[in-house]
Amino acid sequence: MELTNASAIVTGGASGIGAAAARLLAKKGAKVVVADLQADKGEALAKEIGGAFCKVDVTNTQDIINATEMAKSMGPIRALVNSAGIGWAQRTVGKDGTYESAANLDAFKKVIAINLVGSFDCIRIVGTAMSRNEPLAHGERGAIVNIASVAAFDGQIGQASYSASKGGVVGMTLPIARDLAAIGVRINTVAPGLIDTPIYGQGDASEAFKTNLQKGVLFPQRLGSAEELASMVLECITNSYMNAETIRVDGGIRMPPK
Repeated sequence: MELTNASAIVTGGASGIGAAAARLLAKKGAKVVVADLQADKGEALAKEIGGAFCKVDVTNTQDIINATEMAKSMGPIRALVNSAGIGWAQRTVGKDGTYESAANLDAFKKVIAINLVGSFDCIRIVGTAMSRNEPLAHGERGAIVNIASVAAFDGQIGQASYSASKGGVVGMTLPIARDLAAIGVRINTVAPGLIDTPIYGQGDASEAFKTNLQKGVLFPQRLGSAEELASMVLECITNSYMNAETIRVDGGIRMPPK
């Protein structure tokens, strides 16, 4: 799918995988709306790639509409990357056996609200805008890529909310693809493994932690880069025969219980 003179939206686009995807989309000719809560980083990236920044909380439908309208003003929306997300680790049952020490239900709901419901809200709003595009060759109007995680399949101890949210993203990919086929919009999901992003911090302790993590990666035995993930995201958007798939990009890792 050609992206020149088109627009794209990347949620969570101010850093990590989202930022790498935004840069690649811009290189392919798209005008990118960096949709994020981090205004300082988002505005700097938007300036760097010739796009625009929109402050977006994906749990707020009006924010998503604002980003969509901004993108429409820059060109027909051909791409959406759902990269906004959070993680949360907690045991389901506390060690002291009291009800109060059980997992925080509000925290569980928040992860689901952002990672799963937020992704679906973006899909339904941006997908609606895509449905109004003039079709390209073979009736194509746009493409959507969700960012899930290998935790959708290999969730570790404490990852119940995160795994549930990402498993939901994986699970809704096929039915949404079947749904959006009627309007000429494709959707795929990319499930990253252990990716070297700022989430791990900096310094000697951070490097030692990452060195331990990468021992479970088959080959190459290292953490992945945001650029490697973004490359797959871009392929899912530009390759018009990619549809309804979830693709692991993880160096072959299968996560242990902890």
